[in-house]
Amino acid sequence: MRRLKVLIADDHRLMLQAIRLVLDEDPDISIVAEATSGSQVLPLINQTDPDVVLLDMRMPGMDGLACLAAIRERFPHVKVIVLSGHDEPALIRAALQGGASSFISKQILPRDLASAVRQAYEGTVFAGVIEADTAPSSKECGLSDRELAILIALGSGRSNKQIAQELWLAEPTIKFHLTNVYRKLGVTSRTEAVHQAYSRGLIENPLVRGSIAG
Repeated sequence: MRRLKVLIADDHRLMLQAIRLVLDEDPDISIVAEATSGSQVLPLINQTDPDVVLLDMRMPGMDGLACLAAIRERFPHVKVIVLSGHDEPALIRAALQGGASSFISKQILPRDLASAVRQAYEGTVFAGVIEADTAPSSKECGLSDRELAILIALGSGRSNKQIAQELWLAEPTIKFHLTNVYRKLGVTSRTEAVHQAYSRGLIENPLVRGSIAG
């Protein structure tokens, strides 16, 4: 069997080294290049002609989704596998709709990575697929329209004062609604609430803003 040529793109050098160590153990996989920014990926593909690009989502120069779109346009024969620490349903859908062959979470066991890469390349598995209609709605989570609006504002980094001004409410009212949001999501802080909202697909992750429709 011909060795699978893989290009790894991740802005964390420690992660690059870890992925290389894992994949180098597989005799059927050859690492042909490493990129630490999105802008490096296309030139390296042109130079090394990989079969697969293992692509992180959050990178300087060009983010993962923009990089994915450029690869699909210029090198349609190259398979792209997204390997990301962010596994919110909206991000997974955006990557797959953008042409990724698979989405692999960085929570994967190291011993399973090489097999997941080969299976994604061969088209025998569509890892990480979450259909749009499986994401829970705000109603299913028990959130009112007002609570969802506050949660969306929270996800954009607004303070209680800013949210109150935008929604024409008093700050104590915002705090009251946030208490209910925390209870319904099973969290105790703003950060946890936003993370839960991303994970459940209740609000849009900034990483995928504007990319799903495009």
